[in-house]
Amino acid sequence: MYLVKLGGSVITDKSSLGCFRENVADGLAESMRDLEDKIIVVHGAGSFGHILAEKYNLDKGFYSTEQIKGFAETQGLVQKLNTLILEVLHKHGLPAVSIAPHDILWFDNHELRDFPYQLFEKYLEKGFIPVTFGDVVLDVSKGCSICSGDTLILALAKYFQPKKVIFVIDEDGLYTSNPKIHRDAEFIEEITPDELLSLETSLDDHPDVTSGMKGKIKSIIGISKLSIDTILVNGNKPERLYDILHGRSTRCTIVKGCC
Repeated sequence: MYLVKLGGSVITDKSSLGCFRENVADGLAESMRDLEDKIIVVHGAGSFGHILAEKYNLDKGFYSTEQIKGFAETQGLVQKLNTLILEVLHKHGLPAVSIAPHDILWFDNHELRDFPYQLFEKYLEKGFIPVTFGDVVLDVSKGCSICSGDTLILALAKYFQPKKVIFVIDEDGLYTSNPKIHRDAEFIEEITPDELLSLETSLDDHPDVTSGMKGKIKSIIGISKLSIDTILVNGNKPERLYDILHGRSTRCTIVKGCC
């Protein structure tokens, strides 16, 4: 079994509200065809979620009536992105079904409180591909919280213990620093969780209420503690995702799982 996280920076233009990169998503869907292993897909919210979530400070919890409007608008947009992803997957014959976080779980003080793993199991048993996504959800302490795709992928990895967790991002993998900013950034083919902790990270200029690469690194370290390898691969080159899913070598970063 594989867990695949489609990063919001890959499937959307994160600098433009509600901008879907259909051609990229189409290539990634093609790469997931004809796979014998079970798969769960998690996708980020990208520009369908982060821009409005930052505008209304939804990561701070409810403190004004204006945020109610922002929560509803954000939820509507991320559902729209999810529908677009499902349409692309269906076009390639993949039996994808949506599982929306705001329908099935809630947070407490910005931490995941409960997770209905059995729902995912039931869909997998029937031969479906569950698709869930970064979302805004209710929080019993704060009113609302951001439920990032990285939080979801870690929770799913703990329960399902997949062969590998694959992060599809907008770079070839990890670098010694942000390659969008630092020209001297060096590519990393393989790294341990301890080395990952000391890795320099910096955020891009676009809004990201889930802390960008820093949030990913936190989740990846959690996954590595489960003795599961995490692979980061460039989604702009979908053939690389195909190679990983079919056991072929390709350019990527491997974060080794530790005992």
